Amino acid sequence: MLPTATATATAPTPVPVTRTLRLCLHALLAGLLALPAVKALTGAGTAHAPHTTHPAGVVAAALLMAAVYTVGTLSPAVAASRRAAAWWLAALAAAWLVLLALSPDGLWAAFPLYFLQLHLLPVRWALPAVLSTAAAAIGSFLVHSSRVTPGSFIGPLLGAAVAVVTVLGYEALYRESERRRELIDELMATRAELAAAERTAGTLAERERLAREIHDTLAQGLSSIQLLLRAAQRALPDGSAAAPHIERARAAAQDNLAEARRFVRALSPPGLERGSLAGALERLSASSTGPRVRFSLSGTPTELPTPYEVALLRVAQSALANTVRHAEAARAEITLTFMDASVTLDVVDDGRGFDPAAGGTAGRAGSPGFGLPAMRARAESLGGTFTVESTPGQGTAVAISLPLPLPARSEEAAA
Repeated sequence: MLPTATATATAPTPVPVTRTLRLCLHALLAGLLALPAVKALTGAGTAHAPHTTHPAGVVAAALLMAAVYTVGTLSPAVAASRRAAAWWLAALAAAWLVLLALSPDGLWAAFPLYFLQLHLLPVRWALPAVLSTAAAAIGSFLVHSSRVTPGSFIGPLLGAAVAVVTVLGYEALYRESERRRELIDELMATRAELAAAERTAGTLAERERLAREIHDTLAQGLSSIQLLLRAAQRALPDGSAAAPHIERARAAAQDNLAEARRFVRALSPPGLERGSLAGALERLSASSTGPRVRFSLSGTPTELPTPYEVALLRVAQSALANTVRHAEAARAEITLTFMDASVTLDVVDDGRGFDPAAGGTAGRAGSPGFGLPAMRARAESLGGTFTVESTPGQGTAVAISLPLPLPARSEEAAA
């Protein structure tokens, strides 16, 4: 096969030639070397280039050039080194010059030599080599021909020009195709990374949403069951037969509370299925098992998207659950306020409070809890804000504010 020299720091990587082109080049050179050998053996000639007087020398020179070419195409050194390729081309050119001196038909072998020189040598060496080869072909034609014609100059030069344009054009197309292939590979890799990142982000967001749902429903319900069972246990007389059953129920509730945090399933807000957000909040206030809870509505109610209603209801449930479990409050108030451009929910209690800067909740000291981060995440996911104000011994105020969607604002302005 046609050797391919390795790239150097001062020259671009040579363009690999397809198997078909290599075979065509081998066949072309073989035919062009067979031409002078056959004509020398048969004594054929032309009017301007009489037959040679050294047929044995022509055949030997043609065989020598064929042997040098074959050795070079099979040599790993020529394929691996530009220096070795240059020496091989020099030996091939020397054999060709011998053939050229003995037969005028040897000049036709200049055409495959052009391609070899352009393919194996850097451009700054290949172009002078091609010009030198064309000059040798012209000189041979002048020596062997009985008269000079314009074709003796135009033929070799035109062949050299065609070879230069073909090889350099092919190299330019190959480099462009390689750049496009690299860009396509990079684009495909980027798309794959982006798709993986989007899948990861979607998975994380869904996990976070489900965690909030579980925390605000199953976990809070199980916590309430524990509180009720504890209260029932304290109310039982000593030695009651129901005490062991209540204790086992509390243990089961505790186990299921831990297990609930591992559940992953979508939950629908049942409180909103039976009426408006204000009605759900009012029912939540009335069903409180801890402090007295009062609900108040301010402003003109506006129909909200389901994600808004779910977020506000879940925040109220979570905040009220924290008040019941940790605040030791006597009173709490839930206020839903509709304004021109936003809707706000406030949950305020008169409990023992806590220090928000410490990173905890109103629960166990040093325990960060999940409630406040989940409420903040709900607000931020809808473009809203979440604030907590609390001081030890002075109660806690939790507020979430969500911007009203544009249709809701337009309807309120029209009213």
